[in-house]
Amino acid sequence: MIATQDSSETRPAHGPVIDRDYTARFARAHESAGFDRVLIGYSSGRPDGAQVAAYVAAHTERLGLLVAHRPGFIAPTLAARSFATLDHFSGGRLAVHIITGGNDTEQRRDGDHLTKEERYERTDEYLTILRRAWASGEPFSHEGTHYRFEEYGSQVLPVHASGIPLYFGGSSEAAYRVGAKHADTFALWGEPLAGTAEQIASVRAAATAAGRAPAPGISVSFRPILGATEELAWERAHRVLDTIKSGAGAPFFDQAPHLGSRPDTSGPGPQNTGSRRLLAAAAQGDLHDRALWTPTATATGAGGNTTALVGTPETVAKALLDYVDIGVTTLLIRGYDPLDDAVAYGEGPIALVHQELAHRRANSAAAPVLDSLGGRR
Repeated sequence: MIATQDSSETRPAHGPVIDRDYTARFARAHESAGFDRVLIGYSSGRPDGAQVAAYVAAHTERLGLLVAHRPGFIAPTLAARSFATLDHFSGGRLAVHIITGGNDTEQRRDGDHLTKEERYERTDEYLTILRRAWASGEPFSHEGTHYRFEEYGSQVLPVHASGIPLYFGGSSEAAYRVGAKHADTFALWGEPLAGTAEQIASVRAAATAAGRAPAPGISVSFRPILGATEELAWERAHRVLDTIKSGAGAPFFDQAPHLGSRPDTSGPGPQNTGSRRLLAAAAQGDLHDRALWTPTATATGAGGNTTALVGTPETVAKALLDYVDIGVTTLLIRGYDPLDDAVAYGEGPIALVHQELAHRRANSAAAPVLDSLGGRR
């Protein structure tokens, strides 16, 4: 995940909100490290993601772009043209990450006063229109609950006939229902293996109910904390946790509420199901499975993908592959020291995961799974 400013939960913001040099350097670091795609986030007060993506595309050669997008603030017909245009200027590198919105306060900052269930109903209609608008330039009309238009047609369609890949985030029943119906990849935050397997089953069941086959791919997000030895990795992990607790990154939470929130134990807790699931996992223990560490989620209020994988590059690569083994097809990793960690991931876990997948492919022991994993996205 890239941003336009050097900041994180452990680092106070440095430089202007839109730092062109930093953004280009950050994007190139991901490309050099072997990342297939970078997520560009969304919040009501941050730079527009589509324009950030256009800038990143102009300063990279192959790096894929995953633009977070909330349905409801522009018409789906306009979104279809905007994203198709960006897809062409980026050379077919675009994907869109749909976030329906799990926080009423954040939604209302952009003027959205629908309930959560109503938002998912709107997203369902929105994505139906978006898919059709990308599929053909022939004019069509639509009259639904949230959108009505006549004889829409566009001269600009996505680069690829299959359209622009759609990712979809959420952990509620409504998210499973809508995301499994429309998405190419369903995105989850990093829970223990058992909880992730449970969510994968829910997504697949929803896809079956929607008449989809095959089901969407699955993305899972983590915050790896690496060290040359296990001891050094854990020392660094506790330094990260102590820094979060010290409030050093407090301005980050104020400026990027979609990525984190300062915990408030006096309130009812986060609205969105994904955050509540992370906090529930953290309440069961600090360390899960091979290397999943949850105190960082508790310390940040679980406002985003905040759980860590701690260990040497080899340990973290094996932990990532544990998720591949239960059906995960996309791994989203970002660091608490964003730029430096991106470089380190390329030298460690990314290379090791690719090596292991190549070995599996060569031995053809898991060829049907690798067909969905091996290609650049």
